[in-house]
Amino acid sequence: MAVPFFDLTAQYASLQPELDEAVLRVARSQHFILGPEVEALEAEMAAYLGVKHAIACASGTDALLLTLRAMELEPGGEVIVPAFTFFATAGAVWNARLRPVFCDVDPGTFDVSAETLEAARTDHTVGVIPVHLFGQTAPMDQIVSWASARGLFVLEDAAQAFGAPGAGTLGNAGAFSFFPTKNLGAFGDGGMVVTGDDALAERVRKLRVHGGLKTYRHDLVGTNSRLDALQAAVLRAKLPHVDRWAAARAENACGYQELLAGVDGVRLPRTAPGAGHVWNQFTVRAQRRDGLRGWLEGQGIGSAVYYPEPLHVQPCFADLGYRWGDLPVAEGLCAEVLSLPIFPELGEERLVRVAEAVRAFYRVGGV
Repeated sequence: MAVPFFDLTAQYASLQPELDEAVLRVARSQHFILGPEVEALEAEMAAYLGVKHAIACASGTDALLLTLRAMELEPGGEVIVPAFTFFATAGAVWNARLRPVFCDVDPGTFDVSAETLEAARTDHTVGVIPVHLFGQTAPMDQIVSWASARGLFVLEDAAQAFGAPGAGTLGNAGAFSFFPTKNLGAFGDGGMVVTGDDALAERVRKLRVHGGLKTYRHDLVGTNSRLDALQAAVLRAKLPHVDRWAAARAENACGYQELLAGVDGVRLPRTAPGAGHVWNQFTVRAQRRDGLRGWLEGQGIGSAVYYPEPLHVQPCFADLGYRWGDLPVAEGLCAEVLSLPIFPELGEERLVRVAEAVRAFYRVGGV
């Protein structure tokens, strides 16, 4: 039995009438950029998340970058980011003319903590971007308290954690991604900034449309980061189902935890006490990771490596002076992590198939 790593066809089939109607609604309106559909999405998102402002933009990357630019920080200020995450977190800092400073993460949850952030703080630190990696919320109470005591901003990278309790709403601002494989995914790219800060929200709204809210009037030098109405309509159709999908992912995660418990060579992900988790990925630490991945592939089972190389040693950041060995937890994770299929429609039969294949690899000694 083949098991894909991710499959959106089942989700589409279950929602086809609503999704088709959403697309046709936009086609009939001939209003394709921002407009009423996006405004409705922003209102519905704000209500769902319990925030004052929700500002849609073109991608999760732009959600980070627009927010950093809207903060009007002095160029060169240091922003602490985890070394173990997707590139956009650090790339947005760099593109906002700030300096990314990399920190290590917890080996069990993969998230930053106040302790790992403090280890990277200097007198030039102006803020931090905790990432709710793979769907689990970072310890925001301690992070916000720590940052507040030091006068630092907190921008939450919640790209992988839409729907997790509090994710994106506890810092100064939060950034979401609606890439198709996210827990709430569009039919293409999309993102959102959420905040309770009126002035920050106003600047983000201006920056996403070339720096002005009136045509041909530019208060700031902005960019084009408008959300398509088509993506907004699709997200509106999917939003009522996101909690159900998260529950299915959680059920799949529990299944893996039970079926893979005690496997010598596999370290299961840990959920921190009090943390929310929506299981965008189910990521294990595996001995002989590449061999296991090849074994699964040979049996028609998909998997993925998020992420094979930590950010602090990426070539584009060579001038920052980091070396292998500087952040050992992140470096170790990159050599061991493997994400298994966990999409909501996976089903028990296919989940058992994946778990049995993993157990078999270690039982026979691998390849």
